[in-house]
Amino acid sequence: MGNIGIWQLILVILLVVLIFGSKKLRCLGSDLGAALKNYKKETKDEKENNKIDE
Repeated sequence: MGNIGIWQLILVILLVVLIFGSKKLRCLGSDLGAALKNYKKETKDEKENNKIDE
């Protein structure tokens, strides 16, 4: 009962695309990617600054 099958997954994906539209999902994906990239950059910079201070 707790297992999600391939057909349920396909149905959920189709519903999300119908609700949000493919263009909005692409924008959301690119925004999320940019946010993750900036987060990784900032954490890397913070670690480097901590090493310099020590």
